[in-house]
Amino acid sequence: MLAMNPTLLVGPSDWDGARMPREEFAARATALWRLAKAASGTIVYGDRAHHAELAYLTGFTPKLEAALALIPRVGAPRLLVGGGANMLQAAKPLTWIENLRPLRNAGETVAQWAREQSGGGRPVLIAGSFMPPALSREVDEAAGKIADKTSDLRTLMRRKSERELAAVREACGTLDMAIAAMGNAQRSGKSATDTILAGEYAAHKRGAQDVRTLFSLDGGRTLRPFETLVDRPADPLQVYVAIRQHGYWAEGFALLSASPAPRVAQAAEVLASAVAMIEPGKPCAEVARAITQGIAPLRPHPVTSPVQGNAIGLALEEHPLIAVESEEAFQVGDVVSLRVGVTDERNGAIVSALVAVGERDCDVLWPAPLPET
Repeated sequence: MLAMNPTLLVGPSDWDGARMPREEFAARATALWRLAKAASGTIVYGDRAHHAELAYLTGFTPKLEAALALIPRVGAPRLLVGGGANMLQAAKPLTWIENLRPLRNAGETVAQWAREQSGGGRPVLIAGSFMPPALSREVDEAAGKIADKTSDLRTLMRRKSERELAAVREACGTLDMAIAAMGNAQRSGKSATDTILAGEYAAHKRGAQDVRTLFSLDGGRTLRPFETLVDRPADPLQVYVAIRQHGYWAEGFALLSASPAPRVAQAAEVLASAVAMIEPGKPCAEVARAITQGIAPLRPHPVTSPVQGNAIGLALEEHPLIAVESEEAFQVGDVVSLRVGVTDERNGAIVSALVAVGERDCDVLWPAPLPET
């Protein structure tokens, strides 16, 4: 589920060596070299909106301007940071990489680095499609038309390690607190604005790096971001909350209501059945079809109709997508956000769950809270 990106990332993003030590990043790079056997190294791009691959290999989250990592197969990596030399001190705590330089004259730096690599191979490119055209031209001129291995790296990123799962679980705990704070505010008669802000405050207080929210003012039929203050209460109040903590995302949909909501109960039953279907090798399309069939005679919610879920991790939306047209299957190590939405002429509701796919069974990391009946 995609929401509006903040202009400036302000949450805590320091690299925590106890939580995600250097050997974790070394293992990731080693796995990449197994897929890119002839590569002398890799050039990895990231900016404030698209940085999952960069964070996976370097731990670095660009807060405002872009960054470019130069990671050799053998030797120490470099990180080129946007914003000039005065930004280097601010960037140092955000990564385990020690050699930081300004992202200027990138072409010259990349060309020199590529010449220094031993073994006669060529580097590969990661996340190059997100580069601005001028930077892309500089890199192409410096390194030539090199192979793009973004899809290979994303395949590796699907299988979450124990350390990654721990970070997702912590984000789920913050998501729980945020939605609970929203529920308390809504039940006490707070306005829609104050209700959403109560959840965002709770998340930031617990150390969230980023908090994104959507809410509904029409009984759950549509979702909207903050565009203006809403001084009136809303009951029911459909909310969507996404939390990033220690680099990893958790997201959830919940319907906040003081009254019984039968459509939510039906959606929750379908969600539970869909979660029970998930196992390694299960086609994503089968789960999506089961959701579509299970909500009848209600109509699918327009938010969840095209896609019933997706993997989640360092990016808010990763593969596999859970959709009727999907040709992918669940794999061990996936963390997926599964959602069920229903609507009729007057109301709508969406509930969701975060599920970690194990070798033998699945672990529900976060279930949507249900209105009291």
